[in-house]
Amino acid sequence: MSTGGVTERLPRLLSLVPYLLARPGIPVAEAAADFGVSERQLRRDLELLWMCGLPGYGPGDLVDLSFSGDSVTVTHDAGMRRPLRLTTAEATALLVALRTLADVPGVVDTAAVQQATAKIEHAVGDAGLVGVAVDLSREEAATTAAVREALAASRALRIVYYTAGRDAVSQRTIDPMRLLIVEGRGYLEAWCRRAEAVRMFRLDRVEEVEVLDEPAAPPPEAEPTDVSEGLFRPSAEHRFAVLLLEREARWVAEYYPVDDVVELDGGRARVLLRYADPAWLVRLVMGLGGGARLLEPPELVDAIGSRAREALAAAGGHGDRDAVGQSGR
Repeated sequence: MSTGGVTERLPRLLSLVPYLLARPGIPVAEAAADFGVSERQLRRDLELLWMCGLPGYGPGDLVDLSFSGDSVTVTHDAGMRRPLRLTTAEATALLVALRTLADVPGVVDTAAVQQATAKIEHAVGDAGLVGVAVDLSREEAATTAAVREALAASRALRIVYYTAGRDAVSQRTIDPMRLLIVEGRGYLEAWCRRAEAVRMFRLDRVEEVEVLDEPAAPPPEAEPTDVSEGLFRPSAEHRFAVLLLEREARWVAEYYPVDDVVELDGGRARVLLRYADPAWLVRLVMGLGGGARLLEPPELVDAIGSRAREALAAAGGHGDRDAVGQSGR
């Protein structure tokens, strides 16, 4: 089995038993649809579960399943009945998505969303990082309200927007098209008059918003974006960096586009971050101080080390060489 296959399959296997315990007699096809895999793949997973269990691996130690036609029931869970727990990053993304859904009337059952939000908040307890992310989503409330007002009245918007990839702030006049949630974040899709193209604007990066008196008028070529396979489409200009984030800098993985997050001990994480401008990446890591360490690419690791030494020299002292090591190598 390939590494990618193991990465995808193991969480599914660990989730299958508690899922099936809660749904005795569920059709295999329905379970496969819930897990986003083919029926054939799910049957292969079920066959593997028969070989999973407790040390001893004899009768009564292994997971046991009962099939009736095309349905399946767990008859012995071998201690695998507890569902997987959400990581801090997963709980944060889910809470932000639920809060955004609750603010969009007519889309979902608001009472059910509020109940689910309360359960997740209770489960994660007082985790500081989750609290920060939820506070940020509340700061989006005014922006979301203005966007909904503009959509309902078919009015244009003037926004001040922060583009993270270029570390730049710009003012734009846009014709709003729709609100949507992609990968746990709220977005406004709109025709940008400055770019003369359809653009996605993350709500948490809208610094100012004003509903204009003029009507919104997206041109006929303004087609909705297909987000079925995710929002971001990497281009040739994008490169990748590997960062080691300390607990206090975990917000970077939520705020910037990352392709992979590896959870480490002590609340740390290793992330694969996309970037277009090397100077921006250097500024980001330098600004995080000891909260982040760049591992790749090597040429930027060297650049950060040089910048840190120059800064220490300019400060008129030898400084703390550990700080240089944290920012660079």
